[in-house]
Amino acid sequence: MTDQLEPDLIAKQFALDGLHELHPELNASRTASRGQVVVLCLLAAAIVFGLIFATVPTAIVLVAIATVAYTVTIVDRVLLFRSGLRVSRALHVTDEDALAYSEDDLPTYTILVPAFQESNIIATLVDHLGALDYPEEKIQILLLLEESDPETVRLALAADRPDYLDIVVVPDCHPQTKPKACNYGLSFATGELVTIYDAEDRPEPLQLRRVAVAFTRIPETVACIQARLKYHNASQNLLTRWFTLEYDQWFGFMLPGLMTRRTPIPLGGTSNHMWTDVLRSVGGWDPYNVTEDADLGIRLAHHGYDTAVIDSITLEEANSDPINWVRQRSRWNKGYLMTFLVHTRDLRGLYKSIGVTGILGMTVILAGIPLLGFLNLVFWMLTLLWIFGHPPIYKEIFVGPLYLAPLALLVVGNAAIIYVGVASARHEGQDHLVWAALFAPLYWVLMAFGSLKAIWQLITKPSYWEKTAHGLDDDEKARGE
Repeated sequence: MTDQLEPDLIAKQFALDGLHELHPELNASRTASRGQVVVLCLLAAAIVFGLIFATVPTAIVLVAIATVAYTVTIVDRVLLFRSGLRVSRALHVTDEDALAYSEDDLPTYTILVPAFQESNIIATLVDHLGALDYPEEKIQILLLLEESDPETVRLALAADRPDYLDIVVVPDCHPQTKPKACNYGLSFATGELVTIYDAEDRPEPLQLRRVAVAFTRIPETVACIQARLKYHNASQNLLTRWFTLEYDQWFGFMLPGLMTRRTPIPLGGTSNHMWTDVLRSVGGWDPYNVTEDADLGIRLAHHGYDTAVIDSITLEEANSDPINWVRQRSRWNKGYLMTFLVHTRDLRGLYKSIGVTGILGMTVILAGIPLLGFLNLVFWMLTLLWIFGHPPIYKEIFVGPLYLAPLALLVVGNAAIIYVGVASARHEGQDHLVWAALFAPLYWVLMAFGSLKAIWQLITKPSYWEKTAHGLDDDEKARGE
């Protein structure tokens, strides 16, 4: 083991420009194309012009569009949940099968661990990675640290590390993002398979073996296997309960539901296991995209590859601080919108690769989730104006179907989403989360602010990576889960 791998100019060039050189049309170094900018500006101008000079007709059209979008999103979410609940398509590898597989036949593995300003959890990180059950001669762990974070580098160099863990110091250059660090690390990767773990992750010890076995049972078109993410500190406070419910729904039911539709799967930010040669062939990660995981999932589908989900679990820390949570969620939403803009630049090519169903599914997730979160704020403000002011114009806009449909959506839609949360908690055997599911509408207030901030930052600083603080969990409660 060396203290740290030497800086590499070729690796630095690949980290910044690898995707742009291979697939210049599929990167976010420019958030929107000229055509997209023109369309968005014309649309915004039309809305403003309409609201000024044809207020009522324009408002009617906008409310109708929003109502349809809400309905489609909620129905789609419920149907996805039902699909994941009825028939789980997640891959399953037993402990016996994982341990019985010949060590000689196991593929070599590279684990990338990007960490920035994580000096408080370096020791714990080394312990969790050391618990992985995989032959030492077939594993390579690259701890990716930033040159601009000397304290974390110092503590990592001083830590007691296994021989197969090397430290890679990522050069300080724009953009300072997780995907840039992962691309830099990918240039040093020697494993046939590669995966990412975040600094606070606790992967189950047999995860690498399960994935290796799973790859022998699935078609060669599957280039990526996503493990399931769960939180170890669900009971820390109300926010962590809501966050846990959301993650359980997404990784336990929604992703398997997407597999039944053959819709592109936005990957999680960690525990996605890929063939290294395939990852390099599609350009690695987009260093300018702040949800590089979702982007990579769509790009793999664009190139004809499939993603599968395995029921192996990686434990993470649920964000317990509301301000820190909004920072994290705004980055996710900004990245979703960025990914949507990147992949809809060439609709004809996208249609050829993923079809109508794939485009619709991608739109509902990548554009629908952030934009509807923002629209929640708009409609809440409209509701408050009605309660406290009774503007006369409301009687012209909200008439007939445009009154009944949003009212029904308010009642039935909220009830459906609460039901999904309760059913998820019961199905997962986490009855202590049921009461939190009943108050889920309060969680949407935080989501709305995350969406608002995301849209603003998409315009003002698209590639800015808002750091999520880790190590805020209550260890005593986490051990009691």
